[in-house]
Amino acid sequence: MSQRSGIAKVASGGTELGRVRGLGSAREGTGHFIHQRLTAVGNLALFLWLIVSLVRLPLADLATMREWLGSPLAAVPMILLIISVFWHIRLGLQTLIEDYVHSDAPRILALVIVNFYCLAGAAFGIFSVAKIAFTATAAMTGVPA
Repeated sequence: MSQRSGIAKVASGGTELGRVRGLGSAREGTGHFIHQRLTAVGNLALFLWLIVSLVRLPLADLATMREWLGSPLAAVPMILLIISVFWHIRLGLQTLIEDYVHSDAPRILALVIVNFYCLAGAAFGIFSVAKIAFTATAAMTGVPA
């Protein structure tokens, strides 16, 4: 068995024992980083759309909001905003938990809780927007809800 130099060990991702124990690079950090930045840009664009859309509304009463959200031009970006925000929250909290929770059981439990929270929050938000959008559309067409 040949001995590799320290430079070769570092360049190849650590020692064989480190890779077996899972201490080497998982090669997922770059993709995670890119997804986090893409959701941040998406959130920025969608929040700007939301602010501009709300400012342009004539009134801020319930009927106006329902009518506005009943439009597909408002409901679809709102659903995309909900998805992007909860995905971004999940990615950020996952990074925080993986970096600062060192014991396996609490880390796994925290990741499961974060995943369920984000899934439930996104599902609730999407359902709420869809309910408003479909009932507003039905009310505008005269179809009973």
